[in-house]
Amino acid sequence: MTAPLSQSYWPADTSITLWDYTLADLVRDAADTCPDQVALVHIPEDDGPRIRWTYAEFLAEVENTARALMQSYAPGERIGIYAQNSGDWVIIQHGAAMAGLILVPVNPAYEKGELANVLASAELSAIFYAPNFRGRNLLEIVEQAEADNDAAPLRAKYSLDNWRDVLGTGDPDAPFPKVTPEDTVLIQFTSGTTGAPKGARLHHKGVINMGRFVGERVAFPERGVWINAMPMFHVGGAVVTELAAFSRRGAFVVAPGFDPAQMLELIESERGNCTLIVPTMIHAMMTHDDFTKRDLSSLVTVLTGAAPVAEALAKQVINDFDCQLSILFGQTELNGVISQTRVSDSIEDQCATLGQPLPQMEVCIANPENGDIMPIGEQGEIWARGYQAMSGYWGNEEATKQTITADGWLRMGDIGTMDDRGFLRITSRLKDIIIRGGMNIYPREIEEVLAQHPAISQISILGIEDAHWGEVVGAVILPANADSPPNIEELRQYCRKYLAAHKTPSKWFFVESYPMTPSGKIQKFELVDMIQHGEITEISNA
Repeated sequence: MTAPLSQSYWPADTSITLWDYTLADLVRDAADTCPDQVALVHIPEDDGPRIRWTYAEFLAEVENTARALMQSYAPGERIGIYAQNSGDWVIIQHGAAMAGLILVPVNPAYEKGELANVLASAELSAIFYAPNFRGRNLLEIVEQAEADNDAAPLRAKYSLDNWRDVLGTGDPDAPFPKVTPEDTVLIQFTSGTTGAPKGARLHHKGVINMGRFVGERVAFPERGVWINAMPMFHVGGAVVTELAAFSRRGAFVVAPGFDPAQMLELIESERGNCTLIVPTMIHAMMTHDDFTKRDLSSLVTVLTGAAPVAEALAKQVINDFDCQLSILFGQTELNGVISQTRVSDSIEDQCATLGQPLPQMEVCIANPENGDIMPIGEQGEIWARGYQAMSGYWGNEEATKQTITADGWLRMGDIGTMDDRGFLRITSRLKDIIIRGGMNIYPREIEEVLAQHPAISQISILGIEDAHWGEVVGAVILPANADSPPNIEELRQYCRKYLAAHKTPSKWFFVESYPMTPSGKIQKFELVDMIQHGEITEISNA
């Protein structure tokens, strides 16, 4: 688009045709055109052998999985997966999609209360689980969550150690159900400011084309190699990276999690061309002793996002990795990425903007009160409209109406600007949200847990700026008894009973009162300012 924009509205670029595909169509097409090309590489957690599937082998695994699932579950049923990254995770994802089922990824760090919310909200029929994750027995947590779940009990639980044997085999002649590109393929849970989880219904057409456009914009080579350590329960792992690779008939190398030494080794040994890593990961890799010892010459592009990228870091990535850089911006409710810098953009645009919208999407800066489009450069809420919009929140019509307007605009909750070239910038957040190392954390969920503690009268959770994580969780507490405040270590242990580790506050503060609005709401921005100026000091008693 060459003509300068006259207002903060980017019309959809329709010069590129959308693929009218399902995940099954995508895999079958790849197996037809390049059956011997490596599609998937599983990297084990230990030093065991890597497992590789060609596209022909991958399709066979997916079809076998789909037929086995079809014997017990009908199209539209929800199947959970509660596990760290693995090749089996990807096979189950595609097998469920081919069978017309809806996969519900679950963070393996979730404790029983968090998992019970997902079980109840999505009404899961079955769940696949890893035997353990970071020393935790996930089956025990599933069973505890199941006991707390008011919905119908799970019909089956499949361990990833032996799921093929337990699930059995399907009828090799059974016809596959009809699945359309508009059908829901994933329910990705993202909490809201109320703390209640909401399941965004993502569809085949949205995730496939989004991944395709991301891969094209970063110059991912046809039949290239994508190294992934982003968690598969997150849209960045299960959708953005995987489908960017598959859309260009590439190999998707799945690391079990992020380890800087392993990532550097994988880029070298697998000859990786692209990887999506958030700024904290970038820093960990570049400061690791192995960084200068590994051959990273195959790397074409590093993708990053979910946190601001400083100009110094961007230049260091380009120079030290000797590759290109692309900044991503998106949202789960939009099937992933909606805007992205091009590898050819200037370093200033790479650091100060979120790039231009992807093809086929309208984006505008709107007045959040009346929906009027804002003038160029003026702040408003970022809205997006087009094929990428989710189908709605699962079982939550009211939340869907609050997020998607009657004329189809999805309200992102971020405050930003658009310049006359269509480049987006974020200036603040409309939503009460903390972004720690690329992961969204919703304060209300933590506040509801800590509010139940007898030693706490009132609680305010907020994001504290941090050089490593971008933001960390801070808890500002009004003790029930000012003369006998709660012990911080006890509060940490209390949180860990109900919350994943990354949601547990790492900074704690006590106050005698809060700055309040005239209507009685806590002014969190004032609390942050008081902490930054030392008016409220951190507590570290054990």
